[in-house]
Amino acid sequence: MSLLVVGLSHRSAPVSVLERASLTADAKVKLLHDTLAAEPATEAAVLATCNRIELYADVDKFHAGVAELSTLLAQHSGVALEELTPYLYVHYEDRAVHHLFSVACGLDSMVVGEGQILGQIKDALALAQELHTAGRLINDLFQQALRVGKRAHSETGIDRAGQSLVTFGLEQLAVREPVDAWAAGKRALVIGAGSMSSLAAATLARVGVAEVVVANRTAERAERLVEILASGGASARAVAMGEVADELTRVDVVVSCTGATGLVLTGDDVAAAVSGPAGHSPTPPLPAVPIGGSAAGGAAPRTPRGSAPDPAPQTPAGLGGLNGDAELVARLAKLAEAAQVHGRIADGGAARTISPAEAEGCPVGLDMPADGRSALTGVDANSLELHGTWADQGEAAAVRQPKRVGGRTPVEGAHVRLALLDLAMPRDIDAAAHRIPGVRLVDIESLAEASADAPMAADVDAVRGIVADEVAAFGAAQRAAHITPTVVALRAMAAEVVAGEVTRLNGRLPELDDRQRAEVTQTVRRVVDKLLHAPTVRVKQLASEPGGAGYAEALRELFDLDPQTVASVSRADQNDDSGRAS
Repeated sequence: MSLLVVGLSHRSAPVSVLERASLTADAKVKLLHDTLAAEPATEAAVLATCNRIELYADVDKFHAGVAELSTLLAQHSGVALEELTPYLYVHYEDRAVHHLFSVACGLDSMVVGEGQILGQIKDALALAQELHTAGRLINDLFQQALRVGKRAHSETGIDRAGQSLVTFGLEQLAVREPVDAWAAGKRALVIGAGSMSSLAAATLARVGVAEVVVANRTAERAERLVEILASGGASARAVAMGEVADELTRVDVVVSCTGATGLVLTGDDVAAAVSGPAGHSPTPPLPAVPIGGSAAGGAAPRTPRGSAPDPAPQTPAGLGGLNGDAELVARLAKLAEAAQVHGRIADGGAARTISPAEAEGCPVGLDMPADGRSALTGVDANSLELHGTWADQGEAAAVRQPKRVGGRTPVEGAHVRLALLDLAMPRDIDAAAHRIPGVRLVDIESLAEASADAPMAADVDAVRGIVADEVAAFGAAQRAAHITPTVVALRAMAAEVVAGEVTRLNGRLPELDDRQRAEVTQTVRRVVDKLLHAPTVRVKQLASEPGGAGYAEALRELFDLDPQTVASVSRADQNDDSGRAS
């Protein structure tokens, strides 16, 4: 197994870089095709979510693989390689497996234990299978990751480590007030109708808002979501994207999560909404206390546009069959508390921990400015692993992304006219909106800051144990599978020898009847099987242990097996496995 993953996530890169490095659906397809066209890679898959972009590949050369995969990520993400390199992490072989299993369990998520990542991993595998870029290794790896994630959620209380990202965001908007009490009687606007927006709408209905308004560029999706909310007893209606500006003057809360690549709400849009006359009686004042500092400065404002692209096309599994919003919430996702306290949960409890002295900078100097690809040339695997650990543990982001300061600090108890929750990546709402009087904005970046002090659930340790066990089991299975083609080729050669000797015996002893010939043939086969049984069983056991890769080569040498025969068996196995789906 020569599994390599190169990627960046919210742990290693600031939000501004993640926003620019997002991949479109077409970019994912082109990235996978180009990865297989590259010399070091034989199979590949890409996992791209709001908070991460990771390229997994089976490579035959480590350094060439790191350089090629990094270059391809930069090429297709639209961020220059020299700018992207400092934020990349690299994991190889067992550590790469450990990383994906931790991701699948929600240990590497912004909010620990979130369940939506399982659907995203499944989608990544489905795309690789559809494009025929997934072979035995990628199929086995991603399917096992899905099983590990499901096991973690079913055998531990990781779901209870926190709450949904939506609920967590609403808690930050409500500050010290219970969400139910804060939301009572308010009107809410949800922009988007994808899975996260559906979760937001259902959560708002559950906590008791008076009305949920859904805006989406595709009217059918908005109307379908409204039907589901109404079937659960909620007051809901759909509007066109062109009506968002008017709705902003009527609502108290806005939750936005679309697939747009630019801003859905600009600072001017928000300012106009809160300065104009409201279309309903004002709600009681909301406490306005900053969350770990707001996005002062934030991202540079982008050119507004009249409408946003469709949100992500996926819809929650079984959405149409739900009768109430509580079920919808349960089906869509269960996210958990974030635990980013100095990255102690980094990579789900990876063995390597960066010392306080190392935490001041990358221990191998890869955080220093460099000219992209040359920064990766000649760096050994252990150094890249160490850099990956340092980046995973959040220090890279802490160094390059200082705490946001200088934001407006509202007076305690000041009236908040409009509460905004931006769950999109790239962001939907201009970060400058938080400076507008009467506006409170919570976005992905401020949620990460707020969640840094959230307590870790005790069940996280149990999940780490599951991940460690599953990584060991996966490695053993892969090493054992590596020797299987050699064992099959050995037994095939033995069968040919038996057949040849039986034919020669038949020529020398023509007087034997059929019963005697059958008995002689069976006896010879039993002798060969008994002689091969113990060594083949033992070599599989030895090969499954760390460092056991050499046993397959030893077996080929000892029995003078034809390498082409072994290779053909291996290819046949991969062809059998390539079409499997979870």
